[in-house]
Amino acid sequence: MPLKLLNTMSRAVEPVAPAHADGVFRLYCCGLTVYGPGHIGNFRAFVAQDVLRRALEIELGRDKVNHARNITDVDDKTIRESQAAGKTLGEFTKVWTEKFHADCAALNLLAPQHEPSAVEHIPGQIAMIERLLKNGHAYRAPDGSVYFKVSSFAEYGKLSHLKLEELETQKSNSAGAVNAADEYSREHVADFALWKTRKPEDGPNFWPSPFGEGRPGWHIECSAMIEKIFGGATIDLHGGGVDLIFPHHENEIAQSCCAHHGEANYGFVRQWFHNAHLLVDGRKMSKSLGNFYTLADIEKMDFAPVVLRYALIAGHYRSPLNFTKHGLEAAQSAVQKLDKHVQALALRATGDAAKAKEAIARLKKSAPEALRWGRYATAWEVLCDDLNVPGAMGEMFKIEPKTSSVEQAMEDLEGIIKISVFALGLDVPLTQAKTEAPAEIIALAQQRWDAKQAKDFAKADSVRKELTAKGWKILDRKDGFDLEKE
Repeated sequence: MPLKLLNTMSRAVEPVAPAHADGVFRLYCCGLTVYGPGHIGNFRAFVAQDVLRRALEIELGRDKVNHARNITDVDDKTIRESQAAGKTLGEFTKVWTEKFHADCAALNLLAPQHEPSAVEHIPGQIAMIERLLKNGHAYRAPDGSVYFKVSSFAEYGKLSHLKLEELETQKSNSAGAVNAADEYSREHVADFALWKTRKPEDGPNFWPSPFGEGRPGWHIECSAMIEKIFGGATIDLHGGGVDLIFPHHENEIAQSCCAHHGEANYGFVRQWFHNAHLLVDGRKMSKSLGNFYTLADIEKMDFAPVVLRYALIAGHYRSPLNFTKHGLEAAQSAVQKLDKHVQALALRATGDAAKAKEAIARLKKSAPEALRWGRYATAWEVLCDDLNVPGAMGEMFKIEPKTSSVEQAMEDLEGIIKISVFALGLDVPLTQAKTEAPAEIIALAQQRWDAKQAKDFAKADSVRKELTAKGWKILDRKDGFDLEKE
């Protein structure tokens, strides 16, 4: 089944495939504004995009996905916070960029092939603004700032499905939150800033340009970066949170298309991918409500990063996700169960704990196309229907890791590793170290379970005593067992 996604532009579920002759899928996602640590709402978007990228690599091949994700390192917030911290803008944003990278690695996010920063691409932004001025899609305000003239683009609003006459301001986004990116004066309330003239409160954070000293507006950076990275070609898919639909992505479309004024069939983006909001205990996340969480906060609650990853993909990406501690506990149980599936399949396929570990490591290095699906083909088919992660997980949990043959176990092991879009239990630890059991302990526990099922209670009791002597307690469930360090 081909991978299909809801296209925000058309509001239809459409097949996802590269449009260019080279077969490379061009993917761009809006990244983090680095003025503080990323929060779990940010990471819901980044994890959803990671699942999508992994699915694309399974379908197209690892060398056929060209992924870019930007870093916003100059805007009102980064300037304000860097000056409050007494640091240069570069010093300040470097700290938070490195923290972002560390969090991404902990959550097992694949690094993009391109990670452009706004500051690095200021020359490209200036060049694009010059073209927009030249072809009549932008104007200079009395204070020297440059604005995009929204009325010059007849298709403005086609992504958010808003009409120009209905737009009163750029000061709120599609999620209803305040957008402070365009507070400068302009001819019309619908117009947005391309270049902001230098102000005293900006301090040393300004750049020379044909329009005078200042800095770029927020929206122009992504258009300039996409143009630079992908050579001005129409890209296949653009991703971000639903709050970016308007005004950010709407503005990207307008300025990119108008900057390429006169070029036939310039479409900018073929498909748009947006994830829904994240709530915390049923309320919007905010520091004032005390429900603002970063990855570090989750780890302080004794949950491993991969548990957070599971919790963030447990709901469909287009549905609002209510984040709770109970949800984290459920996620931890789920990833532990999947971990046991992998261990059980590997032990059944190899018959030895050490060989099982080697088999898992070897298969992880294999190209997805070289692996069989086994009984996990159904999970992949469900996932391909608009990236239905919860449905695919449901199919995976239906599969009993016990198999009729060693060959079936190996085929299933390949399948559960092949469907690595979830990145759970295949690349990073599932639980905190204090609750993990070594492979040899798991193997012993499995021997004891098998003996018990075969009603060989003498052997089961003997293995239980061996586990106890090694400092481990086994807790039986109806469908398996848990291990606890004593």
